Formats: sequence, C-alpha cells, structure tokens
Amino acid sequence: MTPPPLDALDTSIIEILRTNGRATNQDIAKQLSVTAATVSARLQKLEDSRAMRVVAVTDFSALGYNIIIVLGVKVWGRSAQDVGRDLAAFPEVLSVNIMNGAHDLELLVALHDFSEIQNFLYDHIAGIEGVAHLESGIAVDIVKYEFNVAPL
Repeated sequence: MTPPPLDALDTSIIEILRTNGRATNQDIAKQLSVTAATVSARLQKLEDSRAMRVVAVTDFSALGYNIIIVLGVKVWGRSAQDVGRDLAAFPEVLSVNIMNGAHDLELLVALHDFSEIQNFLYDHIAGIEGVAHLESGIAVDIVKYEFNVAPL
C-alpha cells in the first residue's frame, strides 16, 4: 500500500508530535485550529496507511549505554540478509543495514562500557556463521541524532 500524499494539516500534525510526542489530540487541534475529531481521524489515516507511526524513543545514556559502535561486516558463505537477521537478534544491535560498498553489512551497536567490547565482538558477532571480517569504529561524540525516519 502506497501512503497517500501528505497535505499541510498532516505534516503539521506530524511536526507537532515530533516536537512533543505526548501532545493530546486536543492540544494538537487547538494549535492547528481544527477539532480533536479531525486530528483523531487524520492520525488514524496516517497510521493505517503507514505514512506515520507513533513510537517511544529511548535515550542511550539514560539506559546506561555509554558506548556506540559502528561495525562494518564482510560476509562469506551465506547471504548478507541471513547473516544480518542473525546479527539483528542481539539486543545490543540497534540497526542492521545491507550495504553496497566496502562492507556487506553495517551495524549500529550500543554497549554499557568498554569492558564489553571484546566479548561482544569476538564471542558474539564473530561467532555468527558467515561473518568473515569486522571493522569497528567507536563514536567519540554524537553531533546529530534524530529518530525521524524521513524529513517532511
């Protein structure tokens, strides 16, 4: 199902929720000079068409994750998609992307502290069948982090 094009009201509702995910339909309606029923119907339409979904986003550091690692993975002997599915099963893995370039997969991993890195890389990731080579980089600072899937 292709999402319908978003009009000005749809994008305004999404922007308000991006800024304040706890905004009620009444709050949104008041800001946009429409009824709460209109907001409710629009939200339902946006969710049903998969143009938008409301989710909770956790803060890495608030949950004790102080290390963010980007892993480049070369795959050998299995499909990148199968290896990626296996790697995605680890709770520390935040995202898995099938790549075109130097690596077959790229992972974003969150760990609590430096003492976990060696165990996670060598005992968990490298132990997955098909993982042939790893290249890791540790984030030293986060310049920008937005959970927004697509800019409006």
